[in-house]
Amino acid sequence: EKDVSESLLHNILPEEVAAELKLNGAAEARQFDQATVLFTDFKGFTALSELLTPSDLVAEIDHCFKAFDGIVTARQIEKIKTIGDAYMAVGGLPDPAHGSPADVVLAALELQDFMSAYAAQRRSEGRPYFEMRVGVHTGPVIAGIVGVKKFAYDIWGDTVNTASRMESSGAVGCVNVSGATYELLQNDPRLRFEARGMVAAKGKGDMQMYFAYLNA
Repeated sequence: EKDVSESLLHNILPEEVAAELKLNGAAEARQFDQATVLFTDFKGFTALSELLTPSDLVAEIDHCFKAFDGIVTARQIEKIKTIGDAYMAVGGLPDPAHGSPADVVLAALELQDFMSAYAAQRRSEGRPYFEMRVGVHTGPVIAGIVGVKKFAYDIWGDTVNTASRMESSGAVGCVNVSGATYELLQNDPRLRFEARGMVAAKGKGDMQMYFAYLNA
């Protein structure tokens, strides 16, 4: 029973945070100077949901998000939460040595590859399919646990809001990254970038954005 409860706790919280919570009964919020936040969102989710039964809709989201969990875990990126049809993860915390900006962008590209392959399969079967936008931004965040019931590890700060804008200002099938993330990765031989120029982001004004691709 102890092993089961430990496993459940580690499934909800990062291992370091779970250990602190067990030891002290609380976990201190921490600031991280550099974290890379990833947001995904399905295009036209509301319209597509009308074509599926509630059980089929949940099954489709579950299938996609289970695949996402595997991809981000393999790159030591921390899944934060899902919000409806959106998925949020972050690299660089709680251990700054894990989930580098490159890891997050490479994971984002893998997420899009998965979605493209799955969409092709669904199309061939004549069934509705999801298309996805992904946004990535790097900057400081605060991370910690809120509440006492159904508590969850979460992150806050302008970096989170900007990452969300990278997603909403992106394009289906692409990984849209901020200028800040691009500056850190522009010389990474595994990646290439397409400059989009200054793009309007809701509530943020015009921002420099880039599409990221895997180098052939």
